[in-house]
Amino acid sequence: MVEDYALLTRTIGKGLRQEGMAVDLAFDGDEALDRLAVNRYEVVVLDRDLPGTHGDEVCRQIVAHHQTSRVLMLTASGSLQDRIEGLGLGADDYLPKPFEFAELVARIRALARRPTTLVPPVLRSGDLTVDSGLRVAVRGGRRLDLSPKEFGVLECLLAAGTRPVPAEELLERVWDEAANPFTTTVKSTVKRLRAKLGEPPIVQTVREGGYRIGTP
Repeated sequence: MVEDYALLTRTIGKGLRQEGMAVDLAFDGDEALDRLAVNRYEVVVLDRDLPGTHGDEVCRQIVAHHQTSRVLMLTASGSLQDRIEGLGLGADDYLPKPFEFAELVARIRALARRPTTLVPPVLRSGDLTVDSGLRVAVRGGRRLDLSPKEFGVLECLLAAGTRPVPAEELLERVWDEAANPFTTTVKSTVKRLRAKLGEPPIVQTVREGGYRIGTP
């Protein structure tokens, strides 16, 4: 989330986290580019009129160097010509201010599901089904009561197929900059997830490799 109005940025960030998303915040174009240089983001919510590097230039660099990141421009410049210019820069979507928070959430999720993320909207393994759009997980016909973080971990593991997912990657993708990398957060979340998934167990621990979904 890149926006120079700090109160708005933190408010939106808090709301998106409550929706189960991992969110990093940047308050100018330079900080945004610094973060993009070291992190992989599914969606970048980007204001156009930013201090430092202008939002338009940030968008150009994302398109040039971060092909898997989708760009949602969120800005007060809402005329038809502004939208045409923004989309012409390579933005994937354009939402003018003021906006409804529910619409912002829906647009972010829609962008995250686009094919370049290589994650289908519904993930399956055996009797387990995860619908990323509806945020619903079902096993053996039973709907699972998962927290946002538990759902995020399960989604990442299913999307990875047979590849083990390291705890560090889960921490990066499901949590955000507010997470303490030296805690047992991931291990504790996986433990709770296993209990809710029930028997037979399907979340496997791979020694020095992380976790993966496997056959019972």
